[in-house]
Amino acid sequence: MRLHVIETGYLKLDGGAMFGIVPKTMWERLQQPDAKNRCTWAMRCLLVETAERRILIDTGIGDKQDEHFRAIFEPQGPYTLLDALRDKGFQPEDITDVFLTHLHFDHVGGAITRNSDGQLRPTFPKALYWTNQVHLDWALNPNPREKASFLEENIRPLVEAGVLRFIEVQEEDTAWLPGFKVRFVYGHTEAMMVPLIECHGQTIVYCADVMPSVHHIGLPYIMAYDLRPLLTLEEKTRILADAHTQNHWLFFEHDLSVPACTVTMDSRQRWVRGETITAERLEAL
Repeated sequence: MRLHVIETGYLKLDGGAMFGIVPKTMWERLQQPDAKNRCTWAMRCLLVETAERRILIDTGIGDKQDEHFRAIFEPQGPYTLLDALRDKGFQPEDITDVFLTHLHFDHVGGAITRNSDGQLRPTFPKALYWTNQVHLDWALNPNPREKASFLEENIRPLVEAGVLRFIEVQEEDTAWLPGFKVRFVYGHTEAMMVPLIECHGQTIVYCADVMPSVHHIGLPYIMAYDLRPLLTLEEKTRILADAHTQNHWLFFEHDLSVPACTVTMDSRQRWVRGETITAERLEAL
């Protein structure tokens, strides 16, 4: 197994929404907001390469949205998803599987593209796209609070193309592929999937939106976007405790500069960032 860190660009999200109940006077020391109170966040994906498969975990925001959408979230950066993949030596046809942690627009947007006729189609023509039935049903019938995160143009084309496949929802971590387990979590959204990847003896936890950045290691740092923040607290605590005792590496999808890190305890017995794990180190496993 080999890992490839795929940087797909950046977007802007409201700082208060991203840091929840933590006061701005505290979080602005970690992430400087702009004049509209928005902070810039990465959209970092992971490509898992095995002898038989090339599995892309999440797809960033994509490039098909209109100017109104772009004005709100300002997607930007030197790379698009496909540029980043090509830089690593991969073409869209090389991807065999797209694993979608959940169907919010900044995680699934790149899964769909417009062709020269303006029609929406799956970006990766030979890939199967993996979600679970519980989350898909949730995304297709969204509640008013979450509706703006589930965009029809990101989801319906996958359904209509017949490329979606489903991982069975279970209470315990479930083995999906050799070296690739899935944990189902419910704090951020219904039945989000957290990959736990075993690569040459090292466990990497793809945190998705349980902990979007290294700044969210602190227990009170929970996004206001989360549907069930107290459940996020429990799910996050479990991930942190395991990372501390078993030396797991936590992979961050939205951190601007830290792809991954270990976790340690400070003098007050709080979990804090340990060693930074660079993209080069992840890819050298």
